Amino acid sequence: MRLFSLLPLLLVATSLRAESLLPPSARVAVIGDSITEQKIYSKYIETYLLACTGRSDIKVFQFGWSGERAGGFAARLENDLAVFNPNVATTCYGMNDGSYKAYVPEIGAEYEKNMRAILAGFKKVGVKLVAVGSPGGVDPDFFTRPTIKGEIYNENLAQLRDIAKKLAEENKQPFANVHDTMMSALTKSKAALGKGYGPFGGDGFHPAPAGQLLMAQAFLKALGFDGEIGTITVDLKGQATASNGHVVKSGQGGSVELESSKWPFCFDADPKSAGSNRSILPFTSFNQDLNRLTLQVKNLGSAKAKVTWGAQSKAFSREQLEAGVNLAAEFTQTPFDAAFANLINAIALKQAYETTLIKSFVTHMRVVAAEAAEEPKVAAALAKLKKKFADEHAKLDANVRKLIKPVTHTIKVEEIH
Repeated sequence: MRLFSLLPLLLVATSLRAESLLPPSARVAVIGDSITEQKIYSKYIETYLLACTGRSDIKVFQFGWSGERAGGFAARLENDLAVFNPNVATTCYGMNDGSYKAYVPEIGAEYEKNMRAILAGFKKVGVKLVAVGSPGGVDPDFFTRPTIKGEIYNENLAQLRDIAKKLAEENKQPFANVHDTMMSALTKSKAALGKGYGPFGGDGFHPAPAGQLLMAQAFLKALGFDGEIGTITVDLKGQATASNGHVVKSGQGGSVELESSKWPFCFDADPKSAGSNRSILPFTSFNQDLNRLTLQVKNLGSAKAKVTWGAQSKAFSREQLEAGVNLAAEFTQTPFDAAFANLINAIALKQAYETTLIKSFVTHMRVVAAEAAEEPKVAAALAKLKKKFADEHAKLDANVRKLIKPVTHTIKVEEIH
């Protein structure tokens, strides 16, 4: 009897874990060096958290700083995070910590010392959940540092990856394996598209959108997202149904109109350019792991059917449709594209302001904090300025949230005889 009484609690716990590790009212700080300050993978993460989860309680702030090493953030952690008070963080250091030379134990020791300082600092300021990220990798075909070849530097970065993993395990925090996620896709994409394809950017280590999507993938997986955007079931002899986050507005004769508050992640158009995040999809598991909007069709009376979703149509077999087709992976145009583009552009504006706020004002507060405490006029002026910055940031965040609205779309299934 006791086991049965516990089953509801176990089911609730399992459901929460499947959704993500993020707590209610999550405040997520995305932290790292110039790769983070590019504001691309951070933009992808924030867009996913706001649009794809169906949650409205999540806030995100990016803290990227070009040229930074782990020790640099450890020094500014307490001061800078106070502007946002996060309870969740992602970290991505190591590219600069490797010093662009072959690995020696001293490099690992310094990186580990500074990452430990960061993790201790998080505990001090109340950050409970940390996706400890490894550094990414470099593309040997584009990485042209005169001091070291790309293959050798990747060996250095792999050593730092292992240290980050060890620290995550010691601190009972999730590990984001950015390095292996990127390097695996790099190998596969080069084999298919050639050496001229550059997902890690023109310099081989500041990733283009294709490489940045891989980084977002690693962090979102570490944060526990199971990738279930939703399931729509069309029964050609019955009623259409939809999972949580999707409401069936009407449905008859194989056509169903839906209102969806959980969006699929949408991609750029170009399937071959590294400047498009779509181009990396064949070489990684982003759609399978994080982006499943599944259409299931029952009682199909033909061997094949044409599925029309928005402006695009594709044919699938009965077996495919019965098993479930991932619309987000199969369709290159979706009814969500315009709304998604508007949202990600608004997030880009907000995150750009965050860089200005941190680098032009917040970090420098450390310098004048002692004087401000002794000079009431200085303190008052700083408080006024701080409020002005906070109000502008709140306005930009509100503009982002205005764009998170349910999207109405239609799926039509027609038998092919």
